[in-house]
Amino acid sequence: MSTTQSERLRELLEPLVTSQGLDLEEIEVDSVGRKRVLRVVVDSDTGADLDQIADVSRALSAKLDETDAMGEGEYTLEVGTPGAERPLTEHRHYVRATDRLVKFQLAEGGELVARILKVDDEGIDTEVPGVKGRKATARRLAFDDIVRARVQVEFSRKDNKKEEEA
Repeated sequence: MSTTQSERLRELLEPLVTSQGLDLEEIEVDSVGRKRVLRVVVDSDTGADLDQIADVSRALSAKLDETDAMGEGEYTLEVGTPGAERPLTEHRHYVRATDRLVKFQLAEGGELVARILKVDDEGIDTEVPGVKGRKATARRLAFDDIVRARVQVEFSRKDNKKEEEA
């Protein structure tokens, strides 16, 4: 059974990332001209700050230097986080997106934009924003009902805590 380079890299690098208190979300090897780029995406329940990214980058670089996992040619290592509009593909991603607005592609067809309120093993409880002065409504989504989900960036969200304190 053959394994891909990404799978071999994941087996090699995941323990290092985990030891730094982070989750290895994605590994991607791209060719850019004659050079190759190894992109490693990491995250955690509390996010990853620049110091953690730097620490894990140094650890991964040292490990890659002592192995031939990337072969003989030159490559660039890029370590980062998933970004603001990350796709949700794992249970932990949905948990981390609690209280965030998400665009869901539904198995029944169509899309739904809703805020994640609660996540359990079977699915998620959401709040669908009201339109034109209507109240928001609750909706339960089973994981099987979701084809794709992506966090949405909100620029003008009112902070409920600040409103309650006022």
